[in-house]
Amino acid sequence: MPVLYTIGMYTAGPAIRVLWRPKVEGLEHVPATGGAIFAGNHLSVADEFILGAVVPRPIAFWAKEDYFNGTGVSGLFFKGLMNGLGAIPVHRAGGRAALSAFDEAIPHLQNGGLVCVYPEGTRSPDGRLYRGRTGAARLAMAAGVPIVPVGFIGTEKIQPIGQVLPSVKRDQVTIKFAKPIDVTEWNDAESQSTAAREITDQLMRTIQQLTGQHYVSRYAPKKDD
Repeated sequence: MPVLYTIGMYTAGPAIRVLWRPKVEGLEHVPATGGAIFAGNHLSVADEFILGAVVPRPIAFWAKEDYFNGTGVSGLFFKGLMNGLGAIPVHRAGGRAALSAFDEAIPHLQNGGLVCVYPEGTRSPDGRLYRGRTGAARLAMAAGVPIVPVGFIGTEKIQPIGQVLPSVKRDQVTIKFAKPIDVTEWNDAESQSTAAREITDQLMRTIQQLTGQHYVSRYAPKKDD
């Protein structure tokens, strides 16, 4: 377990639970052991620290590669922070570089670790739930692990897009977990691409049921997240 994450579990985690008092539902669906992917809607940067504060196991988050390549004092700070937290860099240029996040995540999952992925690919610009991309499903099938659907409610109230630091507003956030999706049910599918889309569509339906968000059947517009 990364050193900074270990420290955070015993310091920042309790502080977040006290300061924001997030309501948690379905925590029994979080596997006590073994690898799994958390896949949820994405409303705010606060989603990550809320999830990390309520799950009693370390989670590796995918983070944009810019955080690992910055220069100057702030660049060194974020690079050290991301590496210390065990974050996995995501290359947005596409191609072979974009697959490096998969290369790092698969052995982590197969060794019993947890990874968080946001199927929408970016934060929702308007609070609606957008069509899911198939990365989480493909990763789950490649690693042979389940997907735990996650629903975030209210995180955009404590840290909306553009706000650097979260506001301390108690009892504004709810996080819900649903029964894990067992992707091995698609092992015999004739097409992996078709299977990934079916899994993703089921995942997004479950997330929508958790959050009550209005669903948009197109991909969210890409922004600097």
